Amino acid sequence: MTPERRSGEPVGTGPEPVEGSIVLVGAPGSGKTTVGRALADRLGLGFTDVDAVIVDRVGKPIAEIFADDGEDAFRRLEEQVTAELLDGSGVLALGGGAVLSARTRTALRGRRVVWLRVGLGAAAKRVGMDTARPLLLGNVRSRLLALLNERAALYAEVATDVVDTDDLEPAAVAERIAAGAGPGTRDG
Repeated sequence: MTPERRSGEPVGTGPEPVEGSIVLVGAPGSGKTTVGRALADRLGLGFTDVDAVIVDRVGKPIAEIFADDGEDAFRRLEEQVTAELLDGSGVLALGGGAVLSARTRTALRGRRVVWLRVGLGAAAKRVGMDTARPLLLGNVRSRLLALLNERAALYAEVATDVVDTDDLEPAAVAERIAAGAGPGTRDG
C-alpha cells in the first residue's frame, strides 16, 4: 500500500506547484505519452517525451539501443537526457524505468511528479505485443507484472500526485491532473 502524502487534504490546498515541468511517471501502458500530450494541450504547455528525445538523438529505436548497446548504456543515456529536460518547463513524460536511477529520483524532489498508476490487466491490454518495448519481449503479462512489482515503490517515492488510469480515457486523466492545483492529489 502506498503511503499517502498530505492525507485528507483536499485537492488544491497543498503547496503551490514548483515552477518547471509537470513530470509523468509510470509503468509501460500507463499512458504517459498519450496523457502527457493531452495534458500539455489542456494547459497550453509544451510536451516532451524522454524516450522520443533519446530515439531522435541516437537515431535508432530504443529496442535497437538495448540490443546493440545493452540496457546499462540505455539507462545512462536516459538518466542524462532526463536531467537535461527536467530544467525545462511543460509536461515531461519519463521512460517507465527512469525511476530506477537514484540520481533521477533525487532530481525529481521538489517537482510536481504524477504517477500514472496502472494495473496489470489494463497495462497488458494497452501494450499488447508491442515489440518496441524491449523489456516486455516474451511473456508480456509476466514481464509487466514483474515491472509493476519492482517499480511501484520507486514510483510512490517520487510521486506528489497519483492517478489510477485503468478505467479512464486519457483526456479524463489529463483533466484530473490539470484540476489538481497543487501537489498532494491522490486518486483511488
